[in-house]
Amino acid sequence: MHNELEEIKKRKLSEMQRQYNDQLNQQIEEEYQAQQQIASLEDMVKKTMTKEALQRYGNIKAADPEKSIQLLVVLGRLIHMGKIRSVTDENLISILEKMAPAKKSFRIERR
Repeated sequence: MHNELEEIKKRKLSEMQRQYNDQLNQQIEEEYQAQQQIASLEDMVKKTMTKEALQRYGNIKAADPEKSIQLLVVLGRLIHMGKIRSVTDENLISILEKMAPAKKSFRIERR
């Protein structure tokens, strides 16, 4: 009886470990595919950037990688739709300003 219980525990543990490993492998695969898509998009967009735009993009990517991905998506869409052919520094600044959340203004009154 004790051996059967131990055997059941071992099988259950083994099954749980396999499920965990499967989930982990799937997560790694999805992350890899996302990185590949980002790299592909980045290559496509970089080909249209001017020297100044590339420099600004590099700075943004170093400072805020998440924002750089959002910027790539926006630029990719604009290029795909034919709205822009060449990405200039002015284009980047304009897009970044539109992406920035609206700033709240505070008014302090003294009484």
